[in-house]
Amino acid sequence: MSTVSWTEDNTCPSARWHSENGAPPPDSLVVVNDWTTAEAACRMARAGTGLLWRGDFHNARQLLRAMGRRVERKVSLGDDPAEAFRRYRASRRRRAEVLGKLLVLLEDDYSLALRRAPDVRRACTEAYGAARGRTVVALTELLGVLGAAQWREKGVYVPALGDRIHPHYGVFSPVRGEYIDLVATAPLPARTETAFDLGTGTGVLAAVLARRGCTRITATDKSSRALTCARANLDRLGLSSIAVQGPALFPDGKADLVVCNPPWLPGTPTSILESGVYDENSSMLYTFLSGLRAHLRPGGEGWLILSDLPEHLGLRPHDELLDRITTAGLHITAQLTTRPTHHRAHNPTSPLHHARTRETTSLYRLAPR
Repeated sequence: MSTVSWTEDNTCPSARWHSENGAPPPDSLVVVNDWTTAEAACRMARAGTGLLWRGDFHNARQLLRAMGRRVERKVSLGDDPAEAFRRYRASRRRRAEVLGKLLVLLEDDYSLALRRAPDVRRACTEAYGAARGRTVVALTELLGVLGAAQWREKGVYVPALGDRIHPHYGVFSPVRGEYIDLVATAPLPARTETAFDLGTGTGVLAAVLARRGCTRITATDKSSRALTCARANLDRLGLSSIAVQGPALFPDGKADLVVCNPPWLPGTPTSILESGVYDENSSMLYTFLSGLRAHLRPGGEGWLILSDLPEHLGLRPHDELLDRITTAGLHITAQLTTRPTHHRAHNPTSPLHHARTRETTSLYRLAPR
């Protein structure tokens, strides 16, 4: 367990260091407050100094926004989309490193002893588990915890279910509904008694398959948070018969239908939430393809849900996916496509706007050759 210490009121207190992204504790820690300017804060943060906030909570959020404006860099796209994307990712990583130096202290019960601070105890318990002493975390992380708690309480309405899915902290929220609609409308194989939902996350696709009549479903995920989240959602929807397993991608046995919606972008995630977007070395995608044939019952098929955004960004040639499918002894029997409807697809200020305007999401129906 890492700890951090600082000087305050002629004492030298210390606390646990916690970072969900695995960021190391700062080399040094200084106390800052309402009188600290954004310029000074950025200068110290760039030098690697942690800034422990001891002022007003709302002023801390304002300082964070002011720091963000100072470290924001415009990314020139140029003619090479892959290089532009790498520059964009590097810029976002540098920004996160600087802003992640503004820190807050959670007390023994996760309370926040700052003026005008919200009650964060329940949100922190849901995200971190039982408190284990005074803990220093980045303000950006705490704001993410609070946002996740709101999503968990409110839920995301899924038209294909006619109900809400409640994402937990660290589990990718099903806000991009187009991939759910593909699974809800694609023609089922002639026999679909058993189904596997690989990388289930919130459990939303397993629930959709159950509502479509699949009677024996196994949902898997490598994340313990996702397994807890999926179990809670499926129980609330009255689908407790669905088996939830992990951390292996494939469960034992074979199925009539195997569904996989892997992270769409090849790359290294820099946070637990990004693990729902970035698939390092496309490992989940290629593990699914290489193992699919051995897990299909006669007449069964696999459904791969994937965006072609990596192709428009120059991160993965289209032929590479086709070659992997062929090498795995599979072929595409049909391809259903749709266009994204989420707000980022129509945001002209996004550095990735040109690629997003061309993006399509596909459901590949795969069968053994």
